[in-house]
Amino acid sequence: MATFVKIQRKGQVTIPTRLRAQLGLTGGDVVEARAHRGRIVLTPKLVVDREYTPHQRRVIDARLAKAEADVKAGRVSKAYSDHREFTTDLHRAAARSLPQKD
Repeated sequence: MATFVKIQRKGQVTIPTRLRAQLGLTGGDVVEARAHRGRIVLTPKLVVDREYTPHQRRVIDARLAKAEADVKAGRVSKAYSDHREFTTDLHRAAARSLPQKD
C-alpha cells in the first residue's frame, strides 16, 4: 500500500510511523538518500562513530590490558603472522609436553 507524504518548505519529509516501524527506524537513525531511475530511495545505514568518550576509552583500555595479561599467562594463544610461525610454535609445545627420558 502506497503512502503519500508532503515535502515541507525546507525540503523535509516525514516518514510515516507505519513505515518507520516496518523498517525499525527511530529518531536519530541515519538513512542514505539517492536518486535511482526517477525515484528517491532511502536506505537505512549503520554509522560507527570512531571517536570514543573517555569512559569508552577506559573500558577499551581495560579490556586490552586483560587480554594482554591472558596471553602472557598462557590462558590464550598469541596471534601468528603466518602458518610457519604457528607450526614452529606447535612443534615446540609438543616437544615440551613429551615425557622426559632419564
